[in-house]
Amino acid sequence: MPRRHILSARQRSSLLDLPTDEASLLRHYILADDDLIHIDRRRRPENRIGFALQLCALRYPGRMLVPGEVIPLAVSAFLGAQLGIAGDVLVHYAVRRQTRQQHMEVLRSIYGYRTFPGQGAPARTFRDWLFAEAEQAHSNDDLARRFISRCRDTMTILPAITTIERLCADALVAAERSIEKRIASRLDLVACTRLDRLTTEMLPGAISRFIWLRRIEPGNNSAAANRLLDRLEFLRAMNLDARLLGDVPPHRVARLRRQGERYFADGLRDLGADRRRAILAVCIIEWATATADAVIETHDRIVGRTWREAKQLHDVRAAETRGGVTATLSGFTALGQSLLEAHGDGASLEDAVARAAGWDHLSRLVATARILTDTLGDDPLAHVDQGYHRFRRYAPRMLRCLHLQAASAARPLLDAVIAIATKDALPATDDFLRPHSKWRRQLRAKGDDDARLREVAVMFHLRDALRSGDIWLDRSHRYGDLRNVLVSMEVAHAAKLAVPSDPHVWLADRKARLADGLARLGRAARNGTIPKGSIEDGTLRIDRLAADAPDGIDDLVLDLYRRLPPIRITDLLLEVDAALEFTDAFTHLRTGVPCGDRIGLLNVLLAEGPAVAELEVRHLQLGAHAGDDRPVLAPVELERLPRCEQ
Repeated sequence: MPRRHILSARQRSSLLDLPTDEASLLRHYILADDDLIHIDRRRRPENRIGFALQLCALRYPGRMLVPGEVIPLAVSAFLGAQLGIAGDVLVHYAVRRQTRQQHMEVLRSIYGYRTFPGQGAPARTFRDWLFAEAEQAHSNDDLARRFISRCRDTMTILPAITTIERLCADALVAAERSIEKRIASRLDLVACTRLDRLTTEMLPGAISRFIWLRRIEPGNNSAAANRLLDRLEFLRAMNLDARLLGDVPPHRVARLRRQGERYFADGLRDLGADRRRAILAVCIIEWATATADAVIETHDRIVGRTWREAKQLHDVRAAETRGGVTATLSGFTALGQSLLEAHGDGASLEDAVARAAGWDHLSRLVATARILTDTLGDDPLAHVDQGYHRFRRYAPRMLRCLHLQAASAARPLLDAVIAIATKDALPATDDFLRPHSKWRRQLRAKGDDDARLREVAVMFHLRDALRSGDIWLDRSHRYGDLRNVLVSMEVAHAAKLAVPSDPHVWLADRKARLADGLARLGRAARNGTIPKGSIEDGTLRIDRLAADAPDGIDDLVLDLYRRLPPIRITDLLLEVDAALEFTDAFTHLRTGVPCGDRIGLLNVLLAEGPAVAELEVRHLQLGAHAGDDRPVLAPVELERLPRCEQ
């Protein structure tokens, strides 16, 4: 039977290799006084340092030394320095195999170390503990570390790495099956029937209902919003409560969802009933959340698109008035010159107006100037009601589907949202607007005919409130309640933050520092010694800081660049991976085993780099702040990138 490998070579090395860095040696390999007493009972120096080495290896990493194992020089030198023995004496240790065995028996009897239980009640107890930990472990490496930590805590000598991998693999499989069975057992007959139908029901276009549901792609128009709402309403109609996954760790839920997204309908039908239904139930619950987030993101893009179109219309109208502005200014210029000449000659001003343009022409000039003034002084918000029909195609339905909640400050906005959802008349008050908002001026300008603009204003402010967290969506990954991501006070106290946990203490310290700074500034102002500043006519003026770069700095930078050796990006990636081991994070979706083909994985990452950049640019183009032309950077959806599977 082939061995089951769930760890990479680097992970095995990090778990079981003897430490070589100074911090680890100081933490694990410092010998206590009682240790030195037991060590000094060995007569020969090689036996003393060998005995100490076996003791330290049992403590960390927790295993026995392998015959013929090469001991790092840092370890032998560190132990030799404590014992007053040269590290190279270790070469002569355990020439007789019995010496190593006898020392191990002595260490076990003195310190209470025991071998790993292979069978019996201790083995069953350890296996039950491992199965419970497997549900909480985030990765194979995490479970192996918990296994080794448990052995150290219980003074158990680690078994061979193959045994550790086999036990961890069995525990991970058992945990996965236990979770699948637990989820499936909570489904009633109606839910099971509905879930099974997802893989058999076919829709127009020869796609199954399951494939149709997982096509969650945000758009930028009302049609895309309605397509997402079709999926959201279907998912909600499945009537699966999120409490089905209440005791399932979040990373396990995410793994089941990713597995479901990799399957096609026929592949799901080939799975066992419990596994298939567990995956489908997780997908339905998680896709409902993801679809709701996609609906909000689509609304965000529609708001940005409406604003850009209003801004473009405003700019076009301003450009169209350029000729009228020139003609109007020319007319007023001629009239002004005629009036000035008449005033200088003492002639009648009325005759001057009549000769220059005539009173009818002057009336037309004034009317044109008034129109031009209104057009040029207009705000793009005056044109956003052009997108009213776009919002009406999906907004009431969207607001009925989403379970929105609001903070007390955003309660008036939520009331207006509920009115749109129920198609009631919007309240005449503008409580959801800021006191000095530009929207108030536009609504006053509309007068009684402001219903459309008021509804558009609600949709714009809903987008802003969802971004800021004043309004949130229940169980949302991107637009959820921000309080759910706050760290508890117990965790904050344990983390030993650099700031005091009591806000009053922090405020008192800030006030004291501010008072001291103001006192020093006052003394400097009285003495006229404010650094790079002065007080003139009661106004504090600070000199602008100038760049103080020495001469020739640009040439130095260019010279440094020329001195850098050329390197290929593939070699650079390999060096970064050797230092950070980031390729171990790309694991098999089902087994969690790190990718074995490191070169192939790096090639995939290099090939997908332009695709990620293109996705970023597309997000930049689709999002924009209302009242601001700056784009909004949306997060890259890493789930779209291909996973490395073996």
